Amino acid sequence: MRNGLVPGTAAEVVLTVTDAMTVRFDELGPTHPVYATWMMIKHMEEAGRKVILPFLDDGEDAVGYAVDVVHVAPTPVGGRVRARAVLERVEGRRIHCRVEAHNEREKIGEGRTVQVVVPRGRLEARFRDSVARPAASPRAGEGGSHVD
Repeated sequence: MRNGLVPGTAAEVVLTVTDAMTVRFDELGPTHPVYATWMMIKHMEEAGRKVILPFLDDGEDAVGYAVDVVHVAPTPVGGRVRARAVLERVEGRRIHCRVEAHNEREKIGEGRTVQVVVPRGRLEARFRDSVARPAASPRAGEGGSHVD
């Protein structure tokens, strides 16, 4: 990573909520006509990615690693949302950001995200391997990191 990524570095994503951003589930269909939690998290992660992109060296990329977010207020279709990420700290390859989202009236969500900086070649190899290898069924209680 390039020098200069320091606590307080920030980036934003500003958007207008569309029908495609509302709550809908694969099996249940449309559920609520407001900005979906998963979409808010996507925009928070996007803001976090914008924080670190200028500091990645050639041959580096970053992947999402952890998200801890609460969604505290609704935003209707047509509402404006500003998702903001602020760098809290860098721990080795892990980039920790504080995230918030606001609509025109109030805070609608807050939390933290972690991204991990990885060599692009290693990441591309993992992607290729995941396509070439049949999926295994995870056992209950087992998990794992996709980058560590």
